[in-house]
Amino acid sequence: MIAPTPPVTTESAARNWRFLLLFALANAGGTIGYLPLFTVFLPIKVEAVAGADRLNLFTLVAAIGTIAAIAANIGFGWLSDRSHLRGRGRRGWLLLGIVGLAVAYALFARAQSPVGVLIAVVAVQCAANAVLAPLLALMADEIPDAQKGFTGGLLALANPIGAATAWALVKLPGMTETGRLGLLSLAIALLIAPLAFSAARRLPSQPPPLARSLARRNLAAAWVARLLLQAAGNGLTLYLYYYFADLPPRQNAAEAADFVGRTLVLAYLLPLPCTLLLGRLSDRMARRKPFLLGAAAVTAGGLLVMGLADARPIAVAGFLIYAVGAQLFMALHGAFWMQELPSERHRGRDLGILNLTNTLPALVGTGIAWIVATPGSFAPLLFLLSGLTLAGGLVMLSVREPSAGAQG
Repeated sequence: MIAPTPPVTTESAARNWRFLLLFALANAGGTIGYLPLFTVFLPIKVEAVAGADRLNLFTLVAAIGTIAAIAANIGFGWLSDRSHLRGRGRRGWLLLGIVGLAVAYALFARAQSPVGVLIAVVAVQCAANAVLAPLLALMADEIPDAQKGFTGGLLALANPIGAATAWALVKLPGMTETGRLGLLSLAIALLIAPLAFSAARRLPSQPPPLARSLARRNLAAAWVARLLLQAAGNGLTLYLYYYFADLPPRQNAAEAADFVGRTLVLAYLLPLPCTLLLGRLSDRMARRKPFLLGAAAVTAGGLLVMGLADARPIAVAGFLIYAVGAQLFMALHGAFWMQELPSERHRGRDLGILNLTNTLPALVGTGIAWIVATPGSFAPLLFLLSGLTLAGGLVMLSVREPSAGAQG
């Protein structure tokens, strides 16, 4: 592992664009560790293995995989805290994750039974979180608050890269599933390795801008808000393939996968200018709350349009609206949370607790979708998810931000 350098002075704390880009690409590598799996490869595999029982098996595999992700994220975050405090840094865990994902996708390619699929998905979730847990702690360690909003916007690159990767792998002619997943593992390594081998540079310690009791209340409110939005997002993402496949005109599995892949690429590219511009604006204003409230409202509106849609073009328009709002909310929420972390010594663990708002909602969203959604009738689910999203935005009204001067 690469040992950290001594803290830099406040005046030189800002990171250059090359480091921020390396960080964003590594985050994209961690994201494509799981995103193409759940959006394209797992639905196709489950349909081949389970046939008509696809929804039940898909839900079971996703739920157990989520439990594994919860444990892995907190565990690897804690382990990276220990290695960081002992002077060995966090970057070595990224290399472990690269190797783990390659092994996990080899298992997935060979899986021919429900049990084999389940074991492979659990392995993918553990390995992906060996990358993502230390990576987000690195953002808190090495990127100053005045660049966290913009960096959060850059992290939105992960979803279009992940969606484009999934679509490109599906469209490659004449390749087996094993070949496609091998290329996926190679892409993951190429994206993560440059940051893993970069030099560490810790930020100087600074006094917290808010009293501990107020910071804790802010964190609790922000945790609940993200939980609600992510529950809605997970309920949508897990069944997005089936939602679009059931809209007229009906498509076979390959055509539906191609359509969903192209739609995801567009939906994840469209928010990028918004997240970068508004992330930078929130840095300059030293305010996240107004942007978070607006983003939640836009997200809820997109889900409502999807629920009302009876044709694919309208459904796509609703999904694009949803994507803009959701990506902006998640980018700025991450920046807000990192500014409120109570202890520099436990950033990996504490960000693992934040990550519960990414993983627990997968259980909640999956459960809601399983109960409410049926093939050919996703509207009630989408209306419910829209309500959850709006509630998450309203929770952020209770957050109190420090003054610009207090944030330094």
